[in-house]
Amino acid sequence: MISVKPVGMQGKWQERFAQSQPLMLEVGSGKGKFITEMAAAHPELNFIALELQEVAIAYVLRKQVELELPNLQLILGDGANLTEYFAPEEVTGVYLNFSDPWPKTRNEKRRLTYKSFLDQYKAIMAKDGVLQFKTDNQGLFEYSLVSMNNYGMKFDMVSLDLHNDPKIEGNIETEYEHKFSSKGSRIYQLIGRY
Repeated sequence: MISVKPVGMQGKWQERFAQSQPLMLEVGSGKGKFITEMAAAHPELNFIALELQEVAIAYVLRKQVELELPNLQLILGDGANLTEYFAPEEVTGVYLNFSDPWPKTRNEKRRLTYKSFLDQYKAIMAKDGVLQFKTDNQGLFEYSLVSMNNYGMKFDMVSLDLHNDPKIEGNIETEYEHKFSSKGSRIYQLIGRY
């Protein structure tokens, strides 16, 4: 269920699932609330949870086993290595949820919406693929909008207050999203395409 050595799996991920279906990837899955609920709600899609921390991926594995999710696979790995894990156009969608904002300028290259990461998402994403980004951090959201716009991405949706946006239906929350929104924090979301 957990792929600890995903290198060499490029183009072969569908073999790990019961059915060949569009493949959705969450980079930085944390404890897995979002990805396991997405997999349960959307059996017509296949999902991969990618997480760098062993303790966090263990939580995802426990939820996957409890919920018996045949459409979810896990990777213990680094989001900076996506082109080593996936073939070109293998992924239909990428989720970036409540990523570390890395607020200091010297750490800009670590932000998951920095151009080197956008290069990787584009390389593995299908032509009609989408990137969904959610955060409570206004500075990171503004940075990400500019970064993606400068990269040439088009936006299907931009919400400056996701939980009070009447256009949004069926939002599945992450652990951090639930925590921050319950304290009154505004949640930002965008959906973009290459």
